[in-house]
Amino acid sequence: MATRPRIAVVGSANIDLTTFTDRFPNPGETIFGQKFDLGFGGKGANQAVAARLCGADVFMVARVGTDLFGPATIENFKKLGIDAAHVKQVPGLSSGVAPIFVDPKGQNRILVVKGANDAVKPADVDAAADVLKSAGCIVLQFEIPLETVYYTVQFARKHNVRCIVNPAPAQPVDTKALEGLDYFIPNESEAETITGIPVRNADDARKCARKLLDGGIRRVIITLGSNGCLVAGADIEEHVPAFRVDTVDSTGAGDAFIGSFAVFLAEGMSEREALRRANLYAGLSTTNVGTQKSFYDRGRFESEWGSRARTGSASTSS
Repeated sequence: MATRPRIAVVGSANIDLTTFTDRFPNPGETIFGQKFDLGFGGKGANQAVAARLCGADVFMVARVGTDLFGPATIENFKKLGIDAAHVKQVPGLSSGVAPIFVDPKGQNRILVVKGANDAVKPADVDAAADVLKSAGCIVLQFEIPLETVYYTVQFARKHNVRCIVNPAPAQPVDTKALEGLDYFIPNESEAETITGIPVRNADDARKCARKLLDGGIRRVIITLGSNGCLVAGADIEEHVPAFRVDTVDSTGAGDAFIGSFAVFLAEGMSEREALRRANLYAGLSTTNVGTQKSFYDRGRFESEWGSRARTGSASTSS
């Protein structure tokens, strides 16, 4: 690595409650699941962990509850070497939780109860201003209030800090509030929800990306699962293929993509190389169960990259 980048994540921290089942129950029906897994999650926290494992210095701005999960979440950040000075407990609120259901093909359905994540406010961004100004990239998601997302995007523009927004879970977006944003990175379903354009293939993704670019965003990257991703901007429109992996659980793959992409870019790699690497990093995360604990560290990733970099074929990567 040429440099050790500094990545700031303003976002969510949840506890993931993952159930593996042969099928999903019908209304009013009770069935037995196959197994259960509990782990640390939340899109913001996942992206922070991916960035840290890829070799960055990472700073987290988040809120957790005063329940059992709150102190454990903060301790997990510290254990992983993530600066948690701006992760605070909010009295009277629960921590965020995410019940996740995974079918035999590795596809997931997720419910998110935001809890204390809804307490991340613009004032918390101001309180962390010194850390955020020092970052090579600020990463955001939609599991915190949109007011805070928009405020942080404006903060990043004002201080000339690269900014990535992952609009997940998808919500209606005020594109004017995102004008000048460096990277807007939805998956297919999120892009469809935001634009109203169905995304079933790369051609659909191009149409969707163009609509988002018309709103003033500088770059749009739509992750396409087994088809890799599409990047679009004023000077580029390119499909970047994925890598073949044996998927077990796709939960958190999009977060792996974004956290790693932020690091690769901040290290000074070309956009295309950063995207190819992020495709592989995300794909590798699907080969194990869980979110954060399925992410590769940099040494293990580089070993895989060295053996695969000259090839790229279908995988379930993000």
